[in-house]
Amino acid sequence: MSIILNIETTTKNCSVSIAEKGEILAIKELNNGNYSHAEVLHPFIVDVLKEADLTTGQIDAVAVSKGPGSYTGLRIGVSAAKGLCFAFDKPLISIDTLTSLSHSISIKEGIIVPMLDARRMEVYAAVFNEKHEIVREIKAEIIDDNSFCEYLETSTVYFLGDGSQKCKEILSHKNAVFVDAKFPSAKEMAKLSYDKFKISDLENVAYFEPFYLKDFIVIPEKKKKPTF
Repeated sequence: MSIILNIETTTKNCSVSIAEKGEILAIKELNNGNYSHAEVLHPFIVDVLKEADLTTGQIDAVAVSKGPGSYTGLRIGVSAAKGLCFAFDKPLISIDTLTSLSHSISIKEGIIVPMLDARRMEVYAAVFNEKHEIVREIKAEIIDDNSFCEYLETSTVYFLGDGSQKCKEILSHKNAVFVDAKFPSAKEMAKLSYDKFKISDLENVAYFEPFYLKDFIVIPEKKKKPTF
């Protein structure tokens, strides 16, 4: 039947869907500006299964958004997906987060640049054509006046994702279009995970790790000066 549970937790949007042959049966999302995934992810999974009138044992695979994105969000999503795969002996599918985000818009011509917020003026970004085929690989990059100039000079470029908001004032080129309120979602994952399932493009559940792109860095707190 090709019923797949899709889990997206790489940004502040916690999103879960159940899809059959790429068509959404049920979806649950929360984007309240906070990283509340630890509290809502498992209830969302229960809710979409109930809405689709399915049990966990009836799904054929679990798909998870693999990153890049929030370190904590990735860990929560991947841990949940792997736990379900181990518990119910289901295959694991991973979906590139920026590829999924690029599918949230459709254009007739031009370039799509999905980007996720990193630190300060840094973003995780990739470049796709109007067919959602990758033109430039994923990079962690600091945005400046010359960012994506080679595409802006020749095409309309659509920027989307939470990383695009910080770029509006810097990338003021006439060919730059900023698409608001777009986040990675389990909605776009549905078709992508089904396409991978059909060709058995699966992950090793035991060894799969999220695509962090950059190492997680813990910034130590400043030591307080002793008071006498």
